[in-house]
Amino acid sequence: MTPFDRLESGAVPLLQINIDTDCIIPSREMKRVSKKGLGEGLFAGWRYLKPGGREVNPDFILNDKRYKNARILLTGNNFGCGSSREHAVWALMEYGFRAIIAPSFGAIFYNNCINNGLLPVVLTEEDIARLAEWTGQNPEQHRLVIDLDRQQVTGPGGRVFHFDIAAQDKDMLLRGFDMIDLTLERLDRIVAFEQRDRQQRPWAGLDIT
Repeated sequence: MTPFDRLESGAVPLLQINIDTDCIIPSREMKRVSKKGLGEGLFAGWRYLKPGGREVNPDFILNDKRYKNARILLTGNNFGCGSSREHAVWALMEYGFRAIIAPSFGAIFYNNCINNGLLPVVLTEEDIARLAEWTGQNPEQHRLVIDLDRQQVTGPGGRVFHFDIAAQDKDMLLRGFDMIDLTLERLDRIVAFEQRDRQQRPWAGLDIT
C-alpha cells in the first residue's frame, strides 16, 4: 500500500450523520470480482438520479466541479456504520479519497480504513463545522493539510487541530502496512516457534491420512 505521511488537499463537506456502508456503496454496485471499478459506485444512490443508472444528480456535492480533486472528506457522526463490507473503503480510495474526518466512525469501518491505507481522523463536530465552512468558501484554494506524524490537521489561518490515533494504526499507515505485513515482520519468531513445537510435540504434526 502507499504510505500515508502528509496530505494537502481540498475537502468535500458531506456533513450528514449515520452514513452507512450501503450509502457509501450500495450492494447493487458490488458485482465485481476485484477492487477496480468500485469508485464509480461510490455514493451511487446520491450521485445518480436513478438506481443503477449513471445520469448525474447535479445537486449532490461530489458532482460539484469545485470538489473534483478533493482527497479529504468531512462528514458527520457514526460514518461507516452498518454492514462490514470492505468495499466501502475500496470505493472511497479508488474515487480518490485518502482521509476521512468525522466525529466518530463505525468500528469495523475504522479498522478497514487502517488495513487499506485510508486515514480516519476523529475531530469534534464543532471543529469539523469550522473546517467545512472555511473550505466551502473557496474549495479550490482553501486546502487542509493533514500531518499524520504530528497528528494534526491545519486549517483556516494556520489553525491546528490535533487528533489521536493508536500507535499501531499510525505506524501501519506511515509505513503502508496491512496486517499481513505486520505478521511477516514476525516470520522468524513464527518459524522458531513451529520448530520448537515440532520438537516438543512431534506427535502433533503427524500425517495420519
